[in-house]
Amino acid sequence: MTSVSITDHRRAKRNVWVLVAAQALLGAQMPMIFTAAGLAGQTLASNICWATLPISMAVLGSMLSATPMAAFMQRFGRRAGFFLGAFAGALGATIGALGLYQGSFALFLIGSLFTGTYMSAQGFYRFAATDTASDDFKPKAISYVMAGGLVSAVIGPQLVKVTAEAMFYPFLGTYLAVIALNLVGMTLFFALDIPRPPMTPKDAPLVGRTRGQLLREPVIIVAIICATVAYALMNLMMTATPLAVVGCGFSTGNAADVVSAHVLAMFAPSFFTGHLIARFGVEKIVAAGLLILGAAGAVAMSGVEIEHFFIALILLGIGWNFGFIGGTTMLARSHSAAERGRIQGINDAIVFGGVTVASLASGQLMNCSSSDVQTGWQMVNLAMLPFLALAGGALIWLWLRPREAV
Repeated sequence: MTSVSITDHRRAKRNVWVLVAAQALLGAQMPMIFTAAGLAGQTLASNICWATLPISMAVLGSMLSATPMAAFMQRFGRRAGFFLGAFAGALGATIGALGLYQGSFALFLIGSLFTGTYMSAQGFYRFAATDTASDDFKPKAISYVMAGGLVSAVIGPQLVKVTAEAMFYPFLGTYLAVIALNLVGMTLFFALDIPRPPMTPKDAPLVGRTRGQLLREPVIIVAIICATVAYALMNLMMTATPLAVVGCGFSTGNAADVVSAHVLAMFAPSFFTGHLIARFGVEKIVAAGLLILGAAGAVAMSGVEIEHFFIALILLGIGWNFGFIGGTTMLARSHSAAERGRIQGINDAIVFGGVTVASLASGQLMNCSSSDVQTGWQMVNLAMLPFLALAGGALIWLWLRPREAV
């Protein structure tokens, strides 16, 4: 290994650790939001069917921000984009806290929309980890950054337990804690060392494939489908979980513990997912993830004791990890550096578009598809089946294509 390549590898490893820390600290706000927002929405919304609308607004904000955020990072660099994301997270939590204080569902929804901009920026942590990494290190870099979520899985739900009832207005303390996380966490990005992409003159010829050409690539199509299905189904089930747990007679603390176990399961496999991809191939790991997601739905439908929630949500986290990291790896291997601003933004816009629909559907299925909580929970899990079939079919189609065409 030459001195130059040693230096590059050290820089790549340093960037990964900065992003791991960001995932751990800043990422803690997402399990906090996903635990608190639906329960807070139940108290603020005039119609219980819209209880999960705050979560849907956060995901919608992420979808709307994905392409502009990718373009912003392509122009100004990853560091500037991540600072912008953390600022949006603090702003969203501030508006959300004001909504809770004033009892305004509309303000709470606006705050959730800005939270989505942070969520979009966080989604680029995994891509940023590959910017300075060698091809061999890329799947491991993605996995390590995702593994930072283990710490956020502990910090976030525990902060909810401490802050949910800490003030006269329920969950106001939770949103104030989210503001603090963003303001402290954004300082991590001073240590990030990812060169800005070279500026391309407006009249310069396009480097690489167009968006249309990229979206006609079979591997890219399947990567986007599988990542979207994995993320959307995880969100569908997780969004409804706090409502189901509390609705079945358990406490907000129990709901926070289930979410904590779920988020731990989302990120714990990341320590070895990259190694599994390197050994068995990315398509097999994605397929395993889809099967595990199906198993999560089966366990959830088998009962509503607290252990059913824990087991189902742990399986859901593992299935998401394999499916989403696998899909991300497939995408990262299928485009050049010059094309990343085009395809990564499109990818996340599609992924979070699917997640937006899933989070909206979650509240409707949970609260409005039947007159009781248990039937609503069953409907949430039954809704997973056609989308698992879609992603599985896409993988089979890719496998059956002649190797030289892929």
